[in-house]
Amino acid sequence: MNSQVTAEDQLARFEERVARGEKVEPGDWMPDEYRKSLIRMIGQHAHSEIVGQLPEGKWIPYAPGFRRKLTLIAKVQDEAGHGQLLYRAAETLGKSREEMLEELLAGKAKYANVFNYPTPSWADVGVIGWLVDMAAVVNQTMLQQTSFGPYARAMKRICYEESFHIKQGYDLVATLAKGTPEQKAMVQGAIDRWWYPTLMMSGPPDNLSAHTLQSLKWRIKTKTNEQVRQEYVDLIVPQIRALGLTIPDRDLKYDEKSEHWSYTQPDWEELKRVVNGDGPMNKERLAVRRKAHEDGRWVREALAAKRKEVAA
Repeated sequence: MNSQVTAEDQLARFEERVARGEKVEPGDWMPDEYRKSLIRMIGQHAHSEIVGQLPEGKWIPYAPGFRRKLTLIAKVQDEAGHGQLLYRAAETLGKSREEMLEELLAGKAKYANVFNYPTPSWADVGVIGWLVDMAAVVNQTMLQQTSFGPYARAMKRICYEESFHIKQGYDLVATLAKGTPEQKAMVQGAIDRWWYPTLMMSGPPDNLSAHTLQSLKWRIKTKTNEQVRQEYVDLIVPQIRALGLTIPDRDLKYDEKSEHWSYTQPDWEELKRVVNGDGPMNKERLAVRRKAHEDGRWVREALAAKRKEVAA
């Protein structure tokens, strides 16, 4: 009797495990395409957390009051931690953190479009914390169910911390919305700027290509881009309106039959330009990351030297 396990047998067993809802761990057999898809997806997510510190981080010196400053510092620090958690998850698949960071700093790696837009007012900090982080959590809650164990576990910790970021953002937006006419106008302007970039975060409408269908079959993702986006819109629209603020979409309306909000799709050509490096702030944001990386070189070299000394 031939007991040799074929590649087809391995794939069948892998897909049976995933279909049962079991988690795939780093030492388990997995298809090469599964590994590559996860490295790309987790790497992009990690890059987004690292670059995502910058739009809000610039406001730390100007935050009004000690409490707001302290809260913002903690939030930005959390985002750095999230990036490190995700790089670690990707490393378990065989790609080093250094290699991923080199790709980011060289402009070869993609990250979330939303972090390439300017933050001209203090209200942007609140809107990012509320709207953008809410959109991220809707997507990341889905990713808690992903089939790759280290990614799913990282998402649980990240979503827990992001829930506090959402509260921080909402508190700031609500304070401005209930403030002076100038403050309300400032926060309304921020919502107008961030609405469509935030909708783009979950990606363009799925064409259900072979790649997309395979990712769903392997439970790398458990929902389509459009399902995630619709869930976000249904959640956030009533909350924005409850604060007396408006959404910059004249065609936005509630469909009683489907029980969903219908909305105008974003400009997907704009998304393509931004994620490929041609956004309003792509060059500036990467330049800041490169400078920070270079400024920290002496620390990395000192640590490497110390590890070498201890090992000897």
